[in-house]
Amino acid sequence: MTNSFGERARAAIARHGHLCVGIDPHEPLLAAWGLSIDAAGAREFGLRVVEAAAGRVGFVKPQVSFFERHGSAGLAALEDVLAAARAADVLAIADAKRGDIGSTMDAYAAAWLTPGSALEADALTVSPYLGVGALSGTFDLAGGHGKGVFVLAATSNPEATSLQRATTAAGATVSADVVAQVSARNAQDAAAGEWGSLGFVIGATVDWDEAGLAPFTPAAPILAPGFGFQGASPQQLVDVYGAMAPAVIASESRSVLAAGPTGIVDAITAAAAAYPPIEGSTDV
Repeated sequence: MTNSFGERARAAIARHGHLCVGIDPHEPLLAAWGLSIDAAGAREFGLRVVEAAAGRVGFVKPQVSFFERHGSAGLAALEDVLAAARAADVLAIADAKRGDIGSTMDAYAAAWLTPGSALEADALTVSPYLGVGALSGTFDLAGGHGKGVFVLAATSNPEATSLQRATTAAGATVSADVVAQVSARNAQDAAAGEWGSLGFVIGATVDWDEAGLAPFTPAAPILAPGFGFQGASPQQLVDVYGAMAPAVIASESRSVLAAGPTGIVDAITAAAAAYPPIEGSTDV
């Protein structure tokens, strides 16, 4: 087994199951937790969530915007949260949705995916809508450091439908074209029998047929928002993702975080146990 992100994600799912705990320190949650609505509160919130998640789930997903809003102090708070996740052996997915071209995108990648960087994460969410090719440097950097990238492919927000369901000249939906291009890169980089390290964001409320999606090879992690508070239930995992279900990283935030500081451990434990065991593994 290599140290690629794809294989580390695969091992984390095998060890801890599918749940990923979001770290979203927005104002109502900070207030409900009795924390100050500032960088210090966001830091304390994030550290408590990481502590509760450690050993119970394989992934946490800090939503970068809720730290950025507090300026440099907020980013310093996020640095501490990411460092705590590394120390706890929990894979941290920075939900920053970066997307740009040339040296600008390369700089974003360096900030989040370079070992030793202040904002070092295990994986980063990115947008392909300046062209999947514009992410080539990010893919290179991630692969060189054993990091992962989650490319927005099919999101469940209604505003995305007209863009993501539009068809290309070849007749594929934009979502399917993104998956095809990124999968081609995974096929180039991943060793035989291994998961690719370039994953996808595919919402749990997305109808795969309507989105023009189908199972893809090689397998790669799927970051799946939409479970919990947003309406999808753990029992729908196989129904929604079919053959790709073993690769799903199911993100829950408010449904778990609402339990507060005294209930967060029990909430994470219960949420993780709610996802059914899936026989076998995704073929590659």
